[in-house]
Amino acid sequence: MQAFNFQTSTSLTQSSKLKTQKSPSSPFLVIENVSKVYPTPKGPYTVLEDVNLTVQQGEFICLIGHSGCGKSTLLNMVSGFNTPSSGEVRVGSKRITQPGPDRMVVFQNYALLPWRTAFENIYLAVNAVYPNKPEAEKRAIVRDHLAMVGLTEAADKKPPQLSGGMKQRVSIARALAIRPQVLILDEPFGALDAITKEELQEELLKIWNDNRATVLMITHDIDEALFLADRLVMMTNGPHAKIGEVLEIPFPRPRDRARIMEDPQYYKLRNHALDFLYNRFAHDDE
Repeated sequence: MQAFNFQTSTSLTQSSKLKTQKSPSSPFLVIENVSKVYPTPKGPYTVLEDVNLTVQQGEFICLIGHSGCGKSTLLNMVSGFNTPSSGEVRVGSKRITQPGPDRMVVFQNYALLPWRTAFENIYLAVNAVYPNKPEAEKRAIVRDHLAMVGLTEAADKKPPQLSGGMKQRVSIARALAIRPQVLILDEPFGALDAITKEELQEELLKIWNDNRATVLMITHDIDEALFLADRLVMMTNGPHAKIGEVLEIPFPRPRDRARIMEDPQYYKLRNHALDFLYNRFAHDDE
């Protein structure tokens, strides 16, 4: 099945509106002609093929697609944990070849050191990036970011003493404490219950609105993407996965969940994404 090029067909009107608003002449993050091929005993296996995406500074982008479509592989190349087989990824004019503090990742499994307190987990990141800052300033940064995510009272607790939502808050605070240019979220709320997930979505939007880091986030939840994102990037199935469509999310910010869900356009976008995932690019069980 061929990928339907959303940006060159039904989205031309929306894309032209976006261009007048976001100054596309100077994209901040560029993914250009990126492919990723892994050698296997049966021959080369192409996970991603000719992926192109430009992101403006401060945009909130969600990626969605079936398992195995290369979403995590793509974000690993943005973070620098992996490199393209061909093509390149750039932040500003700098080609990404390795991890760096300008790009921070928040993982689904939190990636916290269980023998360190919440304060200490964040402090380790701050101290690694700003070793020459005065001790008092580094500790103040940690306290400020714990307060930002509502965990001042939990500063001295270790991860086993924290709920899943609290651990994810620590992980987000740690990422933001070093002021990254790009925040990379790999399905950060996937393991949480529905109520905690909605609370953290609201929290993430508030934090993002205050800091306006550029965000790339993997999700399997269409409603989550429509609430959070400026654009929803939908991937075709692997192997040879690529970007099939890019949906513009038109709802103004700040966003109110109840108001958005009353908007008829919300259901048009939701149904369009569902059709993409479960009809045009449904998994082939055979």
